Amino acid sequence: MQNEFAFFPGCVLTQAAIEAKMSIEAIAPVLGITLKEIKGWSCCGASQAQGVDPLDTLVANARNLALAEQMNLPVLTTCSTCLLMLKRAKTELDRGQKDRINTFLAKGKMNYKGTSEVTSLLWVLAQNVELLKSKVKKPLSNLKVAVFYGCHSIRPEKDLGFESSVNPSSFETVVKAIGAKVVPFTKRLNCCGFHAIYPAETSAMKMTSGIVNSAAESKADCVVTPCPLCQMQLDIYQDNAQDTTNSKARVPILHLAQLVGLALDIPAKQLGLDYNIIDATKLGSTKN
Repeated sequence: MQNEFAFFPGCVLTQAAIEAKMSIEAIAPVLGITLKEIKGWSCCGASQAQGVDPLDTLVANARNLALAEQMNLPVLTTCSTCLLMLKRAKTELDRGQKDRINTFLAKGKMNYKGTSEVTSLLWVLAQNVELLKSKVKKPLSNLKVAVFYGCHSIRPEKDLGFESSVNPSSFETVVKAIGAKVVPFTKRLNCCGFHAIYPAETSAMKMTSGIVNSAAESKADCVVTPCPLCQMQLDIYQDNAQDTTNSKARVPILHLAQLVGLALDIPAKQLGLDYNIIDATKLGSTKN
């Protein structure tokens, strides 16, 4: 197992989704993973910037990757949109754009070589599931989980290439490894609406509500996602979304690292569970 990574937190983990950063930093040492945050990283563009200026977006992510290469480490992110942007940039660079983009990086005395791979927390855990099992101190056998992939953990499949985008299994494998029960969940591959919240608020609210209602119908104790943007959308906007559709259902929304942290018996406060808008603190006291 690769146990040392150049950590790319992405913008939301520094403020709005601080619980995702707290929890991955809490579980990493227990799993034998060393995270070294990339110094000087910049925003990946959040799947929006390339629509305005694709060249600048590619240069920015080439710079992020070049910074990781200076550390001689692969890149790990726990944001699915950052994952997509970095993977897409690496593909473009490795398929013919490297020399052109390096002319821009040279102005900052930097150079992209293509030596650092890009991965995510979900992928690392799925590839090392036996190690994860061996570290579990508190199997979550009484916890019913609705697994929500979100778009950029699996789509576009041609850009990510880790598993099928229509029949993925990595997330279920990880959740089962820590002892939790995966419940049938019809919205597991849906879009949460995050990237449409401002231009199409009503539609995004209905999408969010549909996911929460589906989880509630499945009797899930919580929805878990590997993406902090999905976690934010389903957690922060849940009350508004449910008011939009006149639904009384409320379901806690966890980031993947928070759920893993519970199984590793890390204190709820250390996992940032008290930062969640929909109360998730009781999940940490589930008896097994």
